[in-house]
Amino acid sequence: MMIDALVAAAVARRASDVHLRAGQPPQVRVNGALERWTDFAVLSHEDIDALVTRLLTADQEEQLDRSQEVDLAWVFPGIGRCRASVFRQRGTLAIALRLIPATVPTLADLGLPASVARLVNETRGLVLVTGATGSGKSTTLASIVAAINHARAVHILTIEDPIEFLHDDVTAVISQREVGIDVPSYPAGLKSALRQDPDVILLGELRDAETIETALVAAETGHLVLTTLHTLDAPETINRIVSVFEPHHQQQIRHQLARVMRASISQRLLPRADGQGRALAAEVLVSTPYVRDCIADRDKTSLLASAIVTGTHEYGMQSFDQAILDLCQSGTVSVDEALRWVTHLEEFKMRLSGITPGSAAIGRL
Repeated sequence: MMIDALVAAAVARRASDVHLRAGQPPQVRVNGALERWTDFAVLSHEDIDALVTRLLTADQEEQLDRSQEVDLAWVFPGIGRCRASVFRQRGTLAIALRLIPATVPTLADLGLPASVARLVNETRGLVLVTGATGSGKSTTLASIVAAINHARAVHILTIEDPIEFLHDDVTAVISQREVGIDVPSYPAGLKSALRQDPDVILLGELRDAETIETALVAAETGHLVLTTLHTLDAPETINRIVSVFEPHHQQQIRHQLARVMRASISQRLLPRADGQGRALAAEVLVSTPYVRDCIADRDKTSLLASAIVTGTHEYGMQSFDQAILDLCQSGTVSVDEALRWVTHLEEFKMRLSGITPGSAAIGRL
């Protein structure tokens, strides 16, 4: 059928997303940019309705009628898996597909530093992977889970909406629960997870105060909790978590977060210079006594950016500008593209020219 051929072609092009709506040909995101695929026919309302009827269960159709949208995972036999969102726009149905790679890349494949690989050995605490939509957060989490799966005989329990990457047991035992199918909600799944003897809990997203509080308790009580948040860098991540709570509760949350957080990995995807996909630039914050102090004290949270730079050599931290400089110097990302993404533009240009900035500038880059 048309959708199978379309998804197969998108996978062959290493596309990340497919957009389907009535009155338009399919649009496919390749290397971060949308392409209008006019080789495929313009979709009619009937085409979209038939596709939705084919791929949604009766329960999912009821949810779509009730909420005007539904998120789920689809499997195209012999082609691959995708995460899908079916929603209404201008009174008609539309579909957005996120294509899931058939294999989980390693942390080295993603270009993440050794400090992230060391998190595989953590036995308790909270690891946050943050970034904008489409920045590769789910892939990084899946890579961490795969690394733990190969290295440690533990029980890994995931709560996802929907399940994206499928993991087979290797050294670990992995239980994957999908919201709406295996468990009613993130908070319910997380609370019940604590009774299911997990060593590692992957939580698809921190969405509300109840989920955040339960995740913090789980991290405090001997579990390694891996999760995501839609924030752009470490200071924003801390402030976003704290701001979910009432003012009288925020200081307690800061202290809990300071105790349990092991790392925050913030991500951006930059177009590669060779046009073959995108490269990961990651800011990596690792917990140290000074970092914990900056998290606990609201007035010091803005200092986390400089803490990342000064912790580069001893703790393996890195700022976005440091990560982008490495990508640029290796030829992975073009200079013009790098200059669009860096935070401290003039200092970055000096580094590219081989000029070492003054000590203050070094602290910022």
